[in-house]
Amino acid sequence: MDRVAAQFPEAVAERYVDRAGGAWAVIHAEWLPKVATFLKMDPELDFKLFGSADAVDRLHLAENDPRFEIVYFLYSLSRKEHVRLKVRVTETRPEVPSLAAVYRGANWWERLAFDFYGIRFVDHPDLRRILLYEEFQGHPLRKDYALRDRQPLIPERPIKDIFRGPGTSGVA
Repeated sequence: MDRVAAQFPEAVAERYVDRAGGAWAVIHAEWLPKVATFLKMDPELDFKLFGSADAVDRLHLAENDPRFEIVYFLYSLSRKEHVRLKVRVTETRPEVPSLAAVYRGANWWERLAFDFYGIRFVDHPDLRRILLYEEFQGHPLRKDYALRDRQPLIPERPIKDIFRGPGTSGVA
């Protein structure tokens, strides 16, 4: 993180070490693609493996403004080190630049965060729901989503006939 802070001093909002000893950096959203590209392409850092990304709804925390955090876990195979990044976004404008152009593995994780938290990833190549159906209302992992909320019934969609191979049709 020292190299990132030296290269992009205005990009890093905060740095800290968690209880397990992991170093974290909170990055301003507009700098995220540049920081991620630097971490990946710098030969000394070599953080080429995108581990995962997720969102956190901070609604019930004492310090909950901005409301959401997007967390990224990157790994360097050559250094055998993890880097942990956070980007904080507000409830009124839950948007962050997409990392799908930098890390192909970010595509699925960003769609998951969009589906369950409603966070939009700007310039994502295919930002649509990934596990829930399109008519689903709301985002179920937000802390203010009603636990017993009911979704509207939707008509069953037509499905093309499934190919039946040898041994599945009852005919030898």
